[in-house]
Amino acid sequence: MKDKQRQILVTSALPYANGPIHIGHMLEYIQTDIWVRFQKMRGNQCFYICADDSHGTPIMLKAQEKNVPPETLIEQMKNEHERDFHDFAIDFDNYYSTHSTENQMLANIIFEKLNERGHIKKRVIKQLYDPEKNMFLPDRFIRGTCPKCNATNQYGDNCEVCGATYSPTDLINPISAITGKEPIEKESEHYFFKLYDFNEILHKWTREGHLQNEVTNKLDEWFEAGLQEWDISRDEPYFGFKIPNTENKYFYVWLDAPIGYLASFKNFCEKQKIDFNYWCNPDTSTEMYHFIGKDIIYFHALFWPAMLQGSDFRKPSAIYAHGFLTVEGQKMSKSRGTYITARSYLNHLNPEYLRYYFAAKLSAGIDDIDLNLDDFLTRVNSDLIGKVINIASRCSGFINKNFDGKLSNNIHDLDIQSEIANASDVIADAYENREYSKAMREIMTLADKANQYIDHHKPWVIAKQENRDDELQSICTTGINLYRLLALYLKPVLPTIAKNTEEFLNIDPLEWKDSKKMLLNHKIEKYSPIMTRIEKKKIEDMITETKNNNQ
Repeated sequence: MKDKQRQILVTSALPYANGPIHIGHMLEYIQTDIWVRFQKMRGNQCFYICADDSHGTPIMLKAQEKNVPPETLIEQMKNEHERDFHDFAIDFDNYYSTHSTENQMLANIIFEKLNERGHIKKRVIKQLYDPEKNMFLPDRFIRGTCPKCNATNQYGDNCEVCGATYSPTDLINPISAITGKEPIEKESEHYFFKLYDFNEILHKWTREGHLQNEVTNKLDEWFEAGLQEWDISRDEPYFGFKIPNTENKYFYVWLDAPIGYLASFKNFCEKQKIDFNYWCNPDTSTEMYHFIGKDIIYFHALFWPAMLQGSDFRKPSAIYAHGFLTVEGQKMSKSRGTYITARSYLNHLNPEYLRYYFAAKLSAGIDDIDLNLDDFLTRVNSDLIGKVINIASRCSGFINKNFDGKLSNNIHDLDIQSEIANASDVIADAYENREYSKAMREIMTLADKANQYIDHHKPWVIAKQENRDDELQSICTTGINLYRLLALYLKPVLPTIAKNTEEFLNIDPLEWKDSKKMLLNHKIEKYSPIMTRIEKKKIEDMITETKNNNQ
């Protein structure tokens, strides 16, 4: 019986529109893209949706610094982000901006429904205010001495030395990070989302398999401490959406940012004539998955499902968090040249090297992942060039030279063909469960077996002997078929190599079900290198460029 086609909506966290994408960000988009490509290869209807996160004080201030309107800044950044994503083969079905009419409409609908149902309240609070800049200061724009450990130059909301959290008004000797002046306290009325109204629903939802176990355990700490009200408003000047029926209050960026997932999808639905309401209805059979970093779990696993629950939208089917990227075992550093932007990487190295390396490291957990540059070079050259691409180059030469590019009409060894073809279910399960490292290990084990088969039968020896043409053709045809299977299994990770392989083999785009087929009595194209080895100098040049860019 044919499997029922799934209907899946997938998102990655929205990149902030005040700076370039770096390879730490790219970890998430590669992880998500692999999963989406796999679902599409399986024949599922799967949409990958994203957008630039385009609101907030940092964007307003950066636009002022550059002396351009915020709209100009966010458009420039969106173009840069889209270019970098495209060049890393990240295949969004729709890439949009949170500064859109769809997002404003949905933010207003969600806010008004929450307000009507008593989940929003207003109260006056005291905040730090920069009298020179004439603005209330976000926590990240206040620096001072930690009230717990006396560490200097700490942010207004938490200490990076002792880990304490506190109110900005508790900081010792606070100063504005914008002007360097001492802020004053000033009162302002703000809007608060009563998150604790959803305590019971959230407590149940977080235990129903929608989250990784590590995430559920972390959320327990917040439930035990008691869910707090969430300040969802900001005072002018602010770049964002004005709260309905107010003169100078704006939605906090973290309210409209996740709504941007739905807004980008709504924009896509309108263009594609898809029923947005069907996909976002709580009773629908569609699936919705968010891939995020572990640093934004609180917003996605508590605030976001509560907002959706309170405004009659469907909650996520699951939220998948991942760890951070370190380089050479340490946090990315501008001075060491390891704060590598996507563009600096692309200026020197093939994006599929990094896609493979991340896949070889990624599991379904939230552990951090390290990019060790020596290991990166060795693993890519050994696995992709030495094991996989090597099969195509070894076998195609004999097929092209001796048989005019024509494959045999039979497989020389059906046992190895069947063994590698039958691994498709194990590899599919690993992809489905985001255990990419397990999938890569399985594929490389199969690649080793394919190479052992070729080494054992030595087509280069047979080619020199008389009356063994049929045997030579069928051995090399078997090798080409094994390579085709490996390229199919790697296609979610290496889409460009897969495309080049499809052109080389003169076949239609590979789908997962094609693992059950064989390529026989078929003409292939002349082989040209599908991927070349990483040169150490290219890595060194990338690090040099990164250092120079950050001086």
